[in-house]
Amino acid sequence: MLPFARVSIIGLGLIGSSIARAVRQHMPTVQLTGHDGDPAVRHRAREIDLVDDIADTPGAAVTDADLVILCVPVGAMGPVAEAIAPELPADAIVSDVGSSKAGVAAALAAALPGATIIPAHPVAGTENSGPDAGFASLFHGRWCILTPPEGASEAAVARLAAFWEGLGAKVETMDARHHDLVLAVTSHLPHLIAYTIVGTASDLEEVTQSEVIKYSAGGFRDFTRIAASDPTMWRDVFIANKDAVLEMLQRFSEDITALQRAIRWGDGDTLFELFTRTRAIRRSIIEQGQDDARPDFGRSHD
Repeated sequence: MLPFARVSIIGLGLIGSSIARAVRQHMPTVQLTGHDGDPAVRHRAREIDLVDDIADTPGAAVTDADLVILCVPVGAMGPVAEAIAPELPADAIVSDVGSSKAGVAAALAAALPGATIIPAHPVAGTENSGPDAGFASLFHGRWCILTPPEGASEAAVARLAAFWEGLGAKVETMDARHHDLVLAVTSHLPHLIAYTIVGTASDLEEVTQSEVIKYSAGGFRDFTRIAASDPTMWRDVFIANKDAVLEMLQRFSEDITALQRAIRWGDGDTLFELFTRTRAIRRSIIEQGQDDARPDFGRSHD
């Protein structure tokens, strides 16, 4: 038995369109309704038949839904939740896909008092965006973290977990603030570093007579892929999760200082020990199925 019969997706970018395609593939009888704040995106979603019905307003998209998933930047969660509040069915479950959770949970709770809210974060994505960027296998073998508030309905949590498992994801449940600290290390800080390195390279372009881009090696190209991610989404993530990000950034700054000292004094043992430890972490990620040696997680987008 399917956990939901009628799903509404608000925001039809990479994650929203991937959810739509995954539902169509794995749960073909589910009725899908979608909305996006950008008229051009709504038009394109209709052209590619992304969902069964495209609504022109957020409220119209949720009138019959038993699951509503907000796939908008975290800074927009509160206003979008306010927009759907008058039309939201009393028994609907509201969730999201935001990369920070404590702030999102608070915004949704304030906008939707009395609603069943189970925040979620599918830890998956690419640097691309828009309704054409999604693909049904995006969540296969990846983690989706649920951060239910204290006192949340166990039945609602179980239904949402079953939904994500049905799309091929592995589900974990944790406290929202703990999630934000973990993701500050594994996602937010790496993106901040990538944006910084690519920005520095851009500043040096004139100095090096365009040789930075011309001779870009694999490491720099990897950073540019991450730094090509949606700027609105990541602006909102850093603001929403600023405490955890600043805490991790301070730790990173201290580690950089230690590395700087090792390089200055020719301390090869310290460098070798660090590089050996980080190499082992890469192997562990591959062994746990969270990546492999092939590009883009070895996935076909067909």
